[in-house]
Order: sequence, then structure tokens, then C-alpha cells
Amino acid sequence: MKLISFVIPCYRSEKTIGHVVKEIEDTMTGSEKYTFEVILVNDCSPDGTFGVIRRLCEEKTFVKGISFARNFGQHAALMAGLRHAKGEYVVCLDDDGQTPANEVGKLLDKLEEGYDAVYATYEHKQHSAFRNLGSKVNDWMTRVMLGKPKELYVSSYFVVRRFVVDDMIRYENSYPYVIGLVLRATKNVINVPVNHREREEGRSGYTLKKLLSLWFNGFTAFSVLPLRLATSMGVCCAGIGFVYGIYTVIKKFVNPDVPLGFSSMMAAVVFFGGMIMVMLGLVGEYIGRIYISMNNSPQYVIRERINVEKQEL
Repeated sequence: MKLISFVIPCYRSEKTIGHVVKEIEDTMTGSEKYTFEVILVNDCSPDGTFGVIRRLCEEKTFVKGISFARNFGQHAALMAGLRHAKGEYVVCLDDDGQTPANEVGKLLDKLEEGYDAVYATYEHKQHSAFRNLGSKVNDWMTRVMLGKPKELYVSSYFVVRRFVVDDMIRYENSYPYVIGLVLRATKNVINVPVNHREREEGRSGYTLKKLLSLWFNGFTAFSVLPLRLATSMGVCCAGIGFVYGIYTVIKKFVNPDVPLGFSSMMAAVVFFGGMIMVMLGLVGEYIGRIYISMNNSPQYVIRERINVEKQEL
């Protein structure tokens, strides 16, 4: 029988995570093909989430708990769970009950057909308009920056094979971006439609700040395309400035009475100055991340582990 590892990042989910684990247990218990484990990663949630995780670990031997020393974000929590997962297949899903654990069989069946990774797709998403906008921007970014096929939809509910996980956890830099790590390992990926539920409790933990941070990770961690775009924009701006300079000189020779405009000069200075600052900021972002990585800034810091044996660390 194959071991299936369920990895669930947890944040503000004290009222929902128990239902998710129960649904996984009801779905997987009695399976003739699979055994399972559940790894719950508490991303330093300010509510009683880790207390619930502790109780679940005491009641159910298949549940393992990990708690961060501070908030590191969903992708860091996924990386911690992946490093502790022992399954031949690893399933990642949300802690709020919106991703249906009872439909995991659809994803696992596609892996059995020979695919390396399977992402759930939703006909009717129950996220907020803000979260849906963030998903669309993220989809565009992964297509442009990471070469994701246009028809492929990536979501927080997916399953991957063991060799993909082994390649993903080799990444030890400070800014993990799980989608980029999956696409770096394999392009043999497919979608499977599943139901998307309404959120049981609370609201999404993704704020504008967290979404921007996630996008920057995708921009800078797995692609140099932004630097190339900045170079291309610099060349274009320099060309425009050169042509405009020639035009100004010719216009002066043709009509010496034409005054040299202060407004046009200031507009050009502001435009090109702004372009230079954008490019310098982009380069600075790359350099800053290189500096942080060279200082071995951790992806996460674990405060406590429950039901995790020493040989698993």
C-alpha cells in the first residue's frame, strides 16, 4: 500500500482544521490502496490553532504537528510540511475546508495514470473578489515568468509524486515559491475539476501585503526576465531620448525662432529619472535577496514538533 502525506498550512483555523482532518480520515480509512498521514503546520497563528493541533496529535496517531516560532507565510509552511512528509504521494490543501478532501481520489487517480503533479481546478470559486483578482494576477505572472502553460490552472490544492517533493525540498533559500518549484521539477502536470466550497469560518489570511510579497517571490526567485525587461525598457528609453534630441536639433536649424521648451525638458527629465529609479529598485531587490540568502536567513524556524520522530528531522 502507498503512503499518502497530507500537508496543511494552518493559520487562524482553530474552528475548521478539526473538520478537515476528520474528512481526510473518513475518506482514507478503509482504503485498499493507500495508507495516510496528516502533517499540520501552524504558521504562528494568533488564535488557538496550535492547541487544536496538539489535541488532534494526541487523539490520532496519524497526525503530526509542527509550530513555527513566528509567521513565515503559507509557502514556508508548505516547505516545512514537505520536508517532514514521508509519503510516496504528497497532497497539499487548505485548512479552511474550501478544498474538498473527500475528492482527493480524483487527483490520486490522475497520478496513477502517469502524471507527476495534479492541480485541482474549480468551476465556481467561492473566494472573495479580492482573492480572485490575486489569483488572476498570479496566474499571469506564472505564465510570463515561469513558462506555465496557459491552459494549466494552479491552485493551493494539488498532489505531487515523491521525486518532485525531493527536488522541491532541495531549495533552501529564504523565499520559497511552491508553484515555481513544482514547474521547475516537471512539466508533466494536469488539472482535475473539483467542487469549491464556501468558507466555513472567518476570512482569508491573504492581505494585499502578503499577495505582493508572494508575487515578488515569483518575480525574483525563479526568473531573470524582470531584469531583461528593465534592460529592454532602458534601451527603448535611451532610443526615444536620442531620437527626440535629433528632432530638437533639426527643428532648431529649420526654424531658429522656435524656443527651447522648459516644460518638455522637465517632462523628459522626470520620465527618464523615473525609469532609472524603477530599474535601480529592481536591481536592488535582486541584490537584497542575494544578500539575505548569503546570510543563511532561514525559510522558517520551528518552535515545537509533535509526533515527529528524530530520524524525520
